[in-house]
Amino acid sequence: MTYKACIFDLDGTLADTLNSIAYFGNGALNAFGLPSIDPGEYKLLVGNGADLLVRRMLARVGAKLGEDEIRSFRAEYDRRYESEPMRLVTAYPGMQDLLSRLKSKGVKLGVLSNKPDNMTREIVSRLYGDLPGAVHGQLPNVPVKPDPAAVLALAKELGVYPGEVLYIGDSGVDMDTAKNAGMDSCGVLWGFRTREELLEHGAKYLAGTAGDIEILIDKR
Repeated sequence: MTYKACIFDLDGTLADTLNSIAYFGNGALNAFGLPSIDPGEYKLLVGNGADLLVRRMLARVGAKLGEDEIRSFRAEYDRRYESEPMRLVTAYPGMQDLLSRLKSKGVKLGVLSNKPDNMTREIVSRLYGDLPGAVHGQLPNVPVKPDPAAVLALAKELGVYPGEVLYIGDSGVDMDTAKNAGMDSCGVLWGFRTREELLEHGAKYLAGTAGDIEILIDKR
């Protein structure tokens, strides 16, 4: 069956946001009198939404905050991020051309992230304009990936069945999301996690470049 749609993860897949997340995360930590975390360590802290990210950050620096303080910390992180969402954010090489070519071939495009919805939409719009037909981040009362609810809703919005979708991401969470939704998965090797993690979580395909994704779609 030909893939009628591609749904992409954002962080580590379409956008290199690692230094951006580290910048705002460390800014929030420092505002609370806590030490910074090496930017490279954020690769293992992200992926399950902002709530878990801030808790992992606090655990990493040994902070013991009450729930009210954690909520205040999350609000500080969000305030900083929302003030300048494109700081230190870049598109990965070849992804703009890939999305343009896929769209020209009639492939429907979507983006699903565990990043808050407003930030997801802002970053995708700034990097890729209106190329993706549907863009969603984390929304209230919708479970985060790897729960399949959000990606199934996005596929429905695009007008395709799960089996017609190639889900593309850089982490085990993404590969599990695809599996849970009944979609084929492609793990990208330029993101935040390793080839081993992608394979352990059942990636059907691996892509070393944006062009590899187009090739595997053209072969279908």
